[in-house]
Parts: sequence; C-alpha cells; structure tokens
Amino acid sequence: MGDTNGQVAAGGNGQGNRLDQLYHPTDVLIDKETDSLIICDWENRRVVRWPRHSGTIQGEILINNIACAGLAMDDQRYLYISDNEKDEVRRYQIGDKNGTLVAGGNGGGDGLNQLNFPTYIFVDQQQTVYVSDWNNHRVMKWNKGAKEEIVVAGGQGEGNALTQLYHPQGLFVDTLGTIYVADSNNHRVMRWPKGAKQGTVIVGGNGQGKEANQFQYLGGLSFDRHGNLYVVDYGNSRVQRFSIE
Repeated sequence: MGDTNGQVAAGGNGQGNRLDQLYHPTDVLIDKETDSLIICDWENRRVVRWPRHSGTIQGEILINNIACAGLAMDDQRYLYISDNEKDEVRRYQIGDKNGTLVAGGNGGGDGLNQLNFPTYIFVDQQQTVYVSDWNNHRVMKWNKGAKEEIVVAGGQGEGNALTQLYHPQGLFVDTLGTIYVADSNNHRVMRWPKGAKQGTVIVGGNGQGKEANQFQYLGGLSFDRHGNLYVVDYGNSRVQRFSIE
C-alpha cells in the first residue's frame, strides 16, 4: 500500500509461451494454501500457477487447451474457469485436467442453459456461480447442480438504461446477494440488489474519458475488507480505488 512502483510477480519476460512468459493474461487469484498465483494465460490457452516466494523464475501449467477468461476459487479450493470458446464454466480440483461442467456447455446462445463468451466469475459460499455473460449483456446465476440459470442483471439487450448492461466484465457478490458488476462499454460500475429488475450506477457513468469519475472500458473489480472498490480501467491503463458508502 502506498508503493509507486510494483514488483513483477509473474511473467515480465515479454509475450510468449515459455514457462517464464505470459501472453495476454486476463485474470488472477491467490491460492493461500500454496501461497501461489493462479493465472488465466488467455492467449496461450492455459491456466498456470506461479509460486509467490522470491526466486521463482517460471510457472507451471495446471490446465492446457482452454480459452480461460475468468477464474474463481471456492472455500473447498475448487477452481472455476470460464472458457469463452466453449461458452461454459467448469469446476476443477487442483490437479484435475478435465473438470466438471457447472454452467453453459450447450453451445453459444442466449437460452437459459447457454452462455455467449463468458468472462469473469464469482462463486459464493454455497457454490453458487455467477457469470458475466459478455455477448449476451447479462449476469447469470447458476445454483449448485442446476441445469439452467437465472438472469440476475441485464438481459434486456445491449444498452445504457438502468435495466441494461453492455459487455459486463468484473463481478463481486456480497453476502446479501447484491451484485456489483463492471459494465465495461457503458464505462460504469453498477449495483444490482438481489431480485432487482434494474441497477444503480455507483461509480462512472459519466461517459468515456480520463477524469477521476470516468472510465475507458472496464476489466476486473474487487473489494477490500474496508469496503474500498478497486476497478481495472484498462482503456486508461490504470486501476482506480473508490470509497463506497
């Protein structure tokens, strides 16, 4: 906190497919059990793990041949990965190469058992899976074991009304089931209370731009334990922090 310079934790050796390289990584999480980073190495079509201790010069491949866009891990250390080529989310035990289908997997489409270019994922303590369904402009919720999903945000086509999303990305769901979503092409972050038919804009929504209250396309988002919101403002090559009431 307060550093003006970061340290390279993984990659940093140019784009490529060697084990000491990454190529267009899209998401990352920390596995506290092994003190390592698990990374969606999207352009290399793989998920890799990099130990966090100093002196680590390369990662190891956990899963190959996957168009991994988003990652999540539940309390039992199951890994959830969205595949935006197969339009599905699978759950993996660490070390398992095949996984179990938990969402989508019925071809790209807008049916309730389908996804179309899924990106970010959030998994709650009940193993409920929330997915940003990027090309369908909606957030989907899959209860554990369900055969089809529920639209919990958007789903009214692409647009900027409060009932709509436009290429949703980063996701966070609190213990009350309130959804926070990075509404990327609308350059705003929205909050959707559980069961709501429309959301509210909590930051951004002031058009595309470089000001402190603006974004230029959004990636992931996250909260810290003090309730601060962190948003990847990737068109402006920055991360922004906001205090949310």
